[in-house]
Amino acid sequence: MVPIYAQTHDYSQYNVLAVDDIPLNLLLVQKMLSRFNFRVRTASGGQQALDAVAQEKPDLILLDLMMPVIDGFEVIRRLRADPATAGIRIVILSALNSQEDVVKGFNTGADDFIMKPIIMEKLLTCVVTQMQLIEATRK
Repeated sequence: MVPIYAQTHDYSQYNVLAVDDIPLNLLLVQKMLSRFNFRVRTASGGQQALDAVAQEKPDLILLDLMMPVIDGFEVIRRLRADPATAGIRIVILSALNSQEDVVKGFNTGADDFIMKPIIMEKLLTCVVTQMQLIEATRK
């Protein structure tokens, strides 16, 4: 079930970066968010994510943790260490679901944590909530 506020609001002004090393996960997230007019870009790894952020700063990053070379935790650390990117909202989407992983994600600087497999309604609700928080801080 899609929340009413997601059906009635225009999200075309929001830029979301989805980061995952599994192409099917990227496709699913992109298709779901595009239905609600979010502008969605994708990156297939940590370095690609950092390069994409340097190219065009997103409003929100949906970030997998388990990726080769540069994992999601390191991506968060690097983004939070740079004043130009420290304020970007980051939601972890991960199959890592132990209490330690969740706590580490938040301690590293994530704004929310969604466990895989992704339930699309939960993802949409989380993304919309993050956009509402962005709007609230802009006022």
